[in-house]
Amino acid sequence: MTGVPDEVDRLWTPHRMAYIDDALRREEGYDQPAGCPFCHAPGLGDDESLVVARGRTVFAVLNLYPYNPGHLMVCPYRHVADYTDLDEAETVELARFTQTAMSAVRACSGAHGFNLGMNQGAVAGAGIAAHLHQHVVPRWGGDTNFMPVVGRTKVLPQLLGDTRRLLAKAWPDASA
Repeated sequence: MTGVPDEVDRLWTPHRMAYIDDALRREEGYDQPAGCPFCHAPGLGDDESLVVARGRTVFAVLNLYPYNPGHLMVCPYRHVADYTDLDEAETVELARFTQTAMSAVRACSGAHGFNLGMNQGAVAGAGIAAHLHQHVVPRWGGDTNFMPVVGRTKVLPQLLGDTRRLLAKAWPDASA
């Protein structure tokens, strides 16, 4: 009922409305490569797309709505939905990029651990189910404190552009 107080405090973040309203969704929709943000990002500059590193078959990009600072995703360039759809080269490079992402995040932030994962299909929680992406979420001892648990709010101490620059600098040169 409107106006009835509850135990949840609100932190107003109107910039997220574009995500909720799907204003960022291209007319073609996420299911088609023409409308997929993971297909679109590699064609943009790294600062604009938040791409941290590019490989031959995969790339690493910061999550626009991170759970923690340095939360990134490793995505194949190819528009495939399911892990079983990756070819051998994509599977190997995705695994190596995940390892490198962990090393780069540790070098930048001293992360104590990581959550790694893929949500396969919309019913499993994938926001963009049509394009496979593996989450790499850094974790620190005590990072789950009263804010997300009690306050239901996440505090991120760094801007995405600053995080991208730090991670890109820490990412080893793939050609070396």
